Amino acid sequence: MEDLGRRVAVVGAGYAGMAAAVTLAAAGARVVVFEAGRVPGGRARRVHPHGRDLDNGQHILIGAYTELLSLMRLVGVAHDAVLRVPLELRYADGFAFRSLWLPAPLGLLGGLILLRGVPLAERIGAIRFMQSLKRAKFQLEADLPVDRLLESHRQGGRIGDYLWRPLCIAALNTPPWQASAQVFINVLRDSLAGDSDASDLLLPRIDLSQLFPERAVEFVRSRGGEVRTGETVRSIDSGLRIGDETFAAIVLAVAPYQLEPFVALLGRIPQYAYQPIYTCYLQYPQRVKLSFPMLGLTAGMVQWLFDRERLGGKRGLVACMISAEGEHQAMTHPELAAACHRELVQALGALPEPEWTQVIAEKRATITCAPGVVRPSLETQTPGLFLAGDYTDAEYPPVLEAAVRSGVRAAKKVLALL
Repeated sequence: MEDLGRRVAVVGAGYAGMAAAVTLAAAGARVVVFEAGRVPGGRARRVHPHGRDLDNGQHILIGAYTELLSLMRLVGVAHDAVLRVPLELRYADGFAFRSLWLPAPLGLLGGLILLRGVPLAERIGAIRFMQSLKRAKFQLEADLPVDRLLESHRQGGRIGDYLWRPLCIAALNTPPWQASAQVFINVLRDSLAGDSDASDLLLPRIDLSQLFPERAVEFVRSRGGEVRTGETVRSIDSGLRIGDETFAAIVLAVAPYQLEPFVALLGRIPQYAYQPIYTCYLQYPQRVKLSFPMLGLTAGMVQWLFDRERLGGKRGLVACMISAEGEHQAMTHPELAAACHRELVQALGALPEPEWTQVIAEKRATITCAPGVVRPSLETQTPGLFLAGDYTDAEYPPVLEAAVRSGVRAAKKVLALL
């Protein structure tokens, strides 16, 4: 391994920051990571409310997340850390779509042909929709909201309600009437229309900090780097100094709403609207189980349920996921927990009262992924200072893969500079 002999700072130990740090450390750079929190992971991390270890959100990976999966292998995350299954969207009301494990595009086509409870005309229409996108090389002449895209291809009805719109909300964390159709199409290109395993669901069996950031910390330290948790960077000067330390380059991997202190070095900062992710944990008696690790709801606020026992958690613990904006934002946490319990009872039948509940609200979980949203360059007006973060990816929605891709790209720019 080459010793580049020059120190590089990474500000932020989320998925973007640790992806940059691992890429730099693997190339021989001397890395110092600054993280304000005590636990790495940023907006996808382990939290500890009332003495309980929980994730601050329920993130879903897919097989197309090749950069994240590659770095997970590099830092030594165990193969069984995720439950891998073919794409299967199963709902409490009996609707189920499953992509077959066949060479692309046969897996998707077979799943659509065998889909029950959807009129034949809608199934054929969905196949034609995907073929139309492929003929256009998954590129729109002009971006538009997802709802308008679906309307123009007659993708309403049950296929829209159970497949396309849920996929949009899950991937872009933005309501379909607001969401960028081009970004949504990019996701379809790399997942449903990608390699045979690209659409596989990968459901984490360990918490989000263990899934990558904590192993990444160990990797960086094993190669002579430093990771300083509980240390907030409030300023950077034009000489690339943080406090009394000077660095050859700096990767600024913080959320876009945390960029204001550095505006003198960055120039104009894009202004974003944000979308929340709410996760409501309901601890039921141990006998309570879901029929599938991930189960969809359609009648209320909750979009997806996760059986935490089947994903390496406690028996009887159900995580309710509510992505994007909605009426739930006006509720108190006790009101929201009670509403989630009522929706579960309505969907699953009689349930005992939860033993405890915990609502975790990431109110600015992601930027609103709308048509025309500005994605800044990784390079800034200050030489040697680079940005990383899910919001910088011009092609992908603000998911973990986008964060990791941005961190790797920023690290490669630093290595080219060194």
